[in-house]
Amino acid sequence: MIPYWTLFALFAVGAIRQAPMELQFRRPGLGLKLALLAVALLIGLRYRVGGDWRSYVDFLTKVEFRPLGDVVALSDPGYSVINWLVASAGLEIWAVNLLCGLIFVWGMWRLVRLQPEPWLCVLVAVPYIIIVVAMGYTRQAVALGLLMAALASFQQKRIGQFALLVVIAVTFHRSAIVVLPIGLLSITRNRILIGVMLLALAASLYSVFVASEVDRLVRNYVTNPYASQGAAIRVGMSLPPALLFLVFRDRFGFDRDARKLWTNLAITSILTAFVLALTSASTAVDRLALYLLPLQMVMLCRLPLAFAKGDRDAQLIRAGVVIYLASVQFVWLNYAAYAHYWVPYQFYPLF
Repeated sequence: MIPYWTLFALFAVGAIRQAPMELQFRRPGLGLKLALLAVALLIGLRYRVGGDWRSYVDFLTKVEFRPLGDVVALSDPGYSVINWLVASAGLEIWAVNLLCGLIFVWGMWRLVRLQPEPWLCVLVAVPYIIIVVAMGYTRQAVALGLLMAALASFQQKRIGQFALLVVIAVTFHRSAIVVLPIGLLSITRNRILIGVMLLALAASLYSVFVASEVDRLVRNYVTNPYASQGAAIRVGMSLPPALLFLVFRDRFGFDRDARKLWTNLAITSILTAFVLALTSASTAVDRLALYLLPLQMVMLCRLPLAFAKGDRDAQLIRAGVVIYLASVQFVWLNYAAYAHYWVPYQFYPLF
C-alpha cells in the first residue's frame, strides 16, 4: 500500500501548504505538473493491478496481426486504435496503460488548473478516481479524463471544444455520451442554435456508437443479476457535495454559465441516488455515476473559498477534507471486496 499512501501524502502536503486565500486562482506551478506526471507513471507502469487486468492483456493479444479495420470493430474504437498501435510497435500492455494514463492526467490537469486550490482538487481524486478508476477501468478512465477536459472547455465557454472532447470520449467508452445532454441543458447563450447542433451531434453519436450496442449494454448493465457492489456508497459520496453546492452555489465562485453546468451535474448526481434506490440496475447507475465524480473534485476543493472567513478557517477546512479523504482511502484499501486486485501495488519494470 506504500505507493498509494505516498501518492496521497504528496498531494495532501501540497493542499495543506496552499497559499493564503487572497492568492487563490494563481496559475499552478511546475511542482503540480511533476506530481501529475508521477500519477501518469503510476497508472501506466502498474503490473497486475486492477480487477480487469487479464481482460486488457487478452485484448492486446487479440488485436496483434489484425488489420486496423477489423480491430476498430472489436471494441470502442479509440481504445482499439491505441492497442493496435502498441501491438504494431511490438510493445506490451504497459505502453497501452501509459498512453491512457497520460490522456487521463491531461484531462485532469485541464480541469484542476481552473480551480482555486488545484492540489486539493487532485487530492480529492486520489482515493477513488485515480486509484480505483484510473488503475482499474482503463477505457472509462480515458473517457473520464477527456470529459474532465470537456468540462474545463465548457467552463471556458469553448462549446465547440467541449463537444469535440465528448465525441472523443465516446470512442473510448460509449456510456460517456450521457454528458452531452447535461452540457446541452447548461447552455445559457445562443441556446437555440448551439442546442440544435449539440442535439444533432448526440443523435449522430448514438446512431454510430451506441445503437448497435443497446442490447448488449442493457444485458450487461440492467438485466444482469449481479449487482455492482458498493454502488450505493460511491453514489452516496457525491450527495453531500452536490447538496452543498445546490444550497450555497452563489459562494463557489462560478460565473453564470459554469454555475448552470455544475448545477445540472449536481441535480443529476442526486437523481442517480433515486434511480439506484428504485431500480435493480445498480451496475448501470454505478458506471454512469463515474462521470459525475468531477463534481466531488471541484466542490470539495472550493469549500475553503465558499465557507472560510480567513486563512485560519481555510486551513481548518482543508485539514478536514484531508482527514475525510484519508478515511475513504483507508476503508477502501483495507475493506473493499475487490481491493486485493490493487494490493500490493506492483511496478512494471520491477516485476
